[in-house]
Amino acid sequence: MTPLPASVTFVDLQPSTGSFLDDVLAGLGRTPKSLSPKYFYDPRGCELFEAICELPEYYPTRTEMALMRAHAAEMAARLDDDCVLIEFGSGAGIKTEELVRALRPAAYVPIDIAASALYASTARLANQFPDMPIIAVCADYMQPLRLPELAHFRKSQQVIYFPGSTIGNLTPEEAQTFLRGARDLAGPRGAMLVGVDLKKDPEVLHAAYNDAQGITAEFNLNLLRRINRELAADFDLAHFRHVAFYNAAAGRVEMHLESVRAQTVTVSGRTMAFGAGERIHTENSCKYSIAEFQRLARAAGFRPQEFWVDAGKQFAVHLMQA
Repeated sequence: MTPLPASVTFVDLQPSTGSFLDDVLAGLGRTPKSLSPKYFYDPRGCELFEAICELPEYYPTRTEMALMRAHAAEMAARLDDDCVLIEFGSGAGIKTEELVRALRPAAYVPIDIAASALYASTARLANQFPDMPIIAVCADYMQPLRLPELAHFRKSQQVIYFPGSTIGNLTPEEAQTFLRGARDLAGPRGAMLVGVDLKKDPEVLHAAYNDAQGITAEFNLNLLRRINRELAADFDLAHFRHVAFYNAAAGRVEMHLESVRAQTVTVSGRTMAFGAGERIHTENSCKYSIAEFQRLARAAGFRPQEFWVDAGKQFAVHLMQA
């Protein structure tokens, strides 16, 4: 890999990603069966997710990007001039550019579990903002974090940025626990900007997760393809189908893989039975009203300050004070 610029400090905390085999066997041994969505993102899964973000039915990415372009300066004006910007799950960092350009933070701290993606996005942002110190941290931001590398900036306001509506992948109970950890990291003067997908017409949600081109279905089924390749399994993808629907009672979109017939599947020598119609739960995507998310934030130790919503009321970015 090309060496990073001198403005970048790369910290590898060597996060444990767990055992793929152990997690799959445990998940398929549950009733109902489930698999962690973190395993979606092998190279093919990443390609498919990027394609999903460009689909006409999938509104979250372009809507949040438009919000950041329109309102990043307003967000920056409500934060300290010398703040430290800490981003959870930095990914490609495209939305981050708008915020960094408006905020010009004292330092930028992207945190991501994928070292190669973190390295690439850090290098790109360092070239765009050569005078900005960057402390790139390879870690699992879902786990409690302590960052001694920020000691030099201890007098600066810590601002956590969590875009992409990723918080919707957690149950409300998990989200509250996660936000408490973020509040602890931000400290008593800290703040948080978080992207949240809003409740809306179920037909819009159905279309977003059941696109006409079938790319979301392919993304979901690719998880079984990965298990076949890496764990010596024999899932027949023709005997499973993608199922996604809005569960109004739980306020979330659920993704499943449904067995279309009674069958047995072997994973690393372990045989598992599937009944016709039996499902593997692969992902949740919780949707919140503004009031619901603000209540969640308050319960986690944040004080809601402001929020920005697109004209179609599909997506919101919340600013919260610790």
